[in-house]
Amino acid sequence: MTRHLTLITQLICATLLSAPLLLSGCASKPVPPDWQANAFSALKGFSTAYLNGNTRLAEFEFARAKFEISSTGRADLLARAELMRCAVRVASLEFDNCGAYQALAPDAQLQERAYAAFLSGHWEGLNTALLPVQHREFVMKAAVDRPEGSVNSISILATLEDPLAQLVAAGVLLQSGRLTPADIVAATQTASNQGWRRPLVAWLGLQGRRATDAGDLDAAARIQRRIDLVLQAPQKIN
Repeated sequence: MTRHLTLITQLICATLLSAPLLLSGCASKPVPPDWQANAFSALKGFSTAYLNGNTRLAEFEFARAKFEISSTGRADLLARAELMRCAVRVASLEFDNCGAYQALAPDAQLQERAYAAFLSGHWEGLNTALLPVQHREFVMKAAVDRPEGSVNSISILATLEDPLAQLVAAGVLLQSGRLTPADIVAATQTASNQGWRRPLVAWLGLQGRRATDAGDLDAAARIQRRIDLVLQAPQKIN
């Protein structure tokens, strides 16, 4: 598994394999049932396709994952998968209050409920001990060093090693009112470094809007040129 899928591993492996939250790939002895391997593969495929901007493939892979998980009859597993989808959307600044998860929330476990609260930016009463390790430390640091409405010239995202975790955290900061200009720059750079088209366009768009609001039309034009470059149709190679 590639490094950028660490967050997804944390969200999915624990429930699918009935093991503690992990920082590396899934492991199980004896070999897990086919549905587990198939579901995990499909969720990996969904994440990669979605971040790369391939909506059609992403929807296909997620539907495949749900089909495999539904064979267990366990709504809590589907809730975890929906949270994973929500996290990838938050990384791309697509906020919908995790609507598909909410329908399954009554059957979700405490870890899922805590992660849903984290994604929404509503941290009041949040039990950070139920979050993946890297997000526990992030929430505690953000809550202490960065109250809502504060301005900080240093991005807190550097405390997270995993690129996807950084983008998810940045989206959460935006929702909670704790996002700073330094965070926007850091999130944009992370998306660019990974070549993730969808979140890159989203974060560039946020940069562009703020530049326009600040009257910096040269910066706004420069950012728009970057967006156009990301969105342009690739040339067919004969």
